[in-house]
Amino acid sequence: MDMIKRFAANDNFMGRYEKLIKDVVIPYQEKVLHDKIPGAAKSHCIENFKMAAKLLDTGSSGGDFYGMVFQDSDVAKWLEGAAYSLLMFPDKELESRCDEVIDIIGSAQHEDGYLNTYFTLVKPDKRWTNLAEGHELYCAGHMIEAAVAYAMCTGKTKLLTIMCKMADHIYNRFITENTEGYPGHPEIELALMRLYRFTNNDKYKELALHFINIRGVDSDYYTKESEKSGWRVWGPNPHEKEYTQSHAPVREQTKATGHAVRAVYLYTGMADAAAQTGDKTLIEACRRLWDNITQSRMYVTGAIGSSYEGEAFTKDFHLPNDTAYGETCASIGLIFFAQKMLNLEKSGRYADVMERALYNCVLAGMELDGTKFFYVNPLEVIPGISGEAKTHMHTLPQRPGWFTCACCPPNVARLLPSIAEYAWESVEDTLFSHLYIGGTLDVSDLHGGKIIVETAYPYEGNITYRFVPEDESMDMTFAIRLPAWSKETVILKNGSPISYEDKGGYAYICGPFTATDVITAIFDMSVQKIYADTRVSDNNGKIALSRGPLIYCAEGMDNDDDVLSLRIIRDGNITISEYEEAKLMGICELKADGVRIQKNSSLYSYDKPKEEAYTITLIPYYAWCNRGLNEMRVWLPEQS
Repeated sequence: MDMIKRFAANDNFMGRYEKLIKDVVIPYQEKVLHDKIPGAAKSHCIENFKMAAKLLDTGSSGGDFYGMVFQDSDVAKWLEGAAYSLLMFPDKELESRCDEVIDIIGSAQHEDGYLNTYFTLVKPDKRWTNLAEGHELYCAGHMIEAAVAYAMCTGKTKLLTIMCKMADHIYNRFITENTEGYPGHPEIELALMRLYRFTNNDKYKELALHFINIRGVDSDYYTKESEKSGWRVWGPNPHEKEYTQSHAPVREQTKATGHAVRAVYLYTGMADAAAQTGDKTLIEACRRLWDNITQSRMYVTGAIGSSYEGEAFTKDFHLPNDTAYGETCASIGLIFFAQKMLNLEKSGRYADVMERALYNCVLAGMELDGTKFFYVNPLEVIPGISGEAKTHMHTLPQRPGWFTCACCPPNVARLLPSIAEYAWESVEDTLFSHLYIGGTLDVSDLHGGKIIVETAYPYEGNITYRFVPEDESMDMTFAIRLPAWSKETVILKNGSPISYEDKGGYAYICGPFTATDVITAIFDMSVQKIYADTRVSDNNGKIALSRGPLIYCAEGMDNDDDVLSLRIIRDGNITISEYEEAKLMGICELKADGVRIQKNSSLYSYDKPKEEAYTITLIPYYAWCNRGLNEMRVWLPEQS
């Protein structure tokens, strides 16, 4: 996570989000974890650790565990987000409070290194007996990630020491003692790879590869475990092997199946391991799975997971809009996967999806004020049905302040302040610009200077890179992603168009670069109509509109409280409004020529409905549901 330390965002978009995380999101979530937000769902995370520590110290917890079996992971993700925020915005008081939380976590650790409050407080005799549901390895993975982040950002290693001890405990059980089993919810694989890189301890890579390599080799493992353990958390069917991505060894898997978050966390670990080892069969498996997701099982917003049942992938081209699951965590996991695929091969298709998921699904997962969150991100909402009909109970039409299962909010809190890691990459003598964020990048030790990025992205398509060499010049190759949505891209050097090598969707520009050099990328920001494959039945005869990286939607608030009756004229005009700073924290609206179909007087009619001309207003999808309860639609019917 090297680029996080090098880049400071300062633009009006991602720079604003970085400040929002610091000023609102981190403090708000800290209060939630301490159960101090009236009206929000109870968390009890910190109290669980305190009770576990008290139990180990005195033999009595003084209270009862509360929350999900993986409740510890909420604290871990919050700590990770706080660490990144502290790196950008030092805050001694916040750091001190984080240190106190880490002290509590350490007090809840067993002598043998084991750390998990659920099993300490609720089922102390059932450790490691239900890997399918117990989420011990999942919680350990998130806390390992937090430990690495906190050590990197603050220089403090107490949590790292705690989690190395836990990782050693896991290594001893599954490697030294050769205990059978692999994670029900993948996460620890990618976490162990991070721990390996940070500590240079080979056994953590060995452990990550072990969990990847044995997964699905015995595809009946969870069935046997279920019969042996005799206890349940939720009681899923252990015979549904695709749900846990255990139906085949990972190198033989061809389709993204089962629980979407588990899947992309697993694939992230696989891609990371493949990049470290050069394992060609693992690389090919990652490519197949990537292609299946992005070509058959991904929503236009970068959301993944079509089904509420199992929070899961379903079948190719099954992408219903109004019952979409599209968990925020799943899109965050897709971003993780995309980044690791970029590490494997420099292809713009990975960064294009990374950007799509970030600017649309992930940002939609949080209210613009940073205090409310979506778990599920549908592409169509109808008040009175969404969140109320039995088939639509999961598609809430408004964001709650917190969840009983609160995996998504702290996941957003840790992703956004670490966005530099996804925006930039240095490989030997080449610096890659994957995402376009205004700010300053210090690569003095890598490439001999700094780069200042100036942009009003994503609402304007000009990205200016200014070079600040330490000496006379920065001798490197600079590679700028050429986004697939830009039909015409121009690259300027010092105001004049230049030729460049287009390789894999990147413009490679050879240096050296001096203090007088300015590179400007100019992207085509015209509105694009998006058409779905005809096999996506929900979207036949419909279009979605995009501009730059942003997908747009129509909300009732802007369209006389009725978007279901709207149709876009096939050859009509679509115009772009001036940037409105006061509206929804700053947006550009789209205005599309359309018609409104008048309602029938009966449920079914033999009479052709009447229509009237109507100008349809659309806003960026990430900004929907910030003005109260109303209808929303991404895909709109198109007519002549």
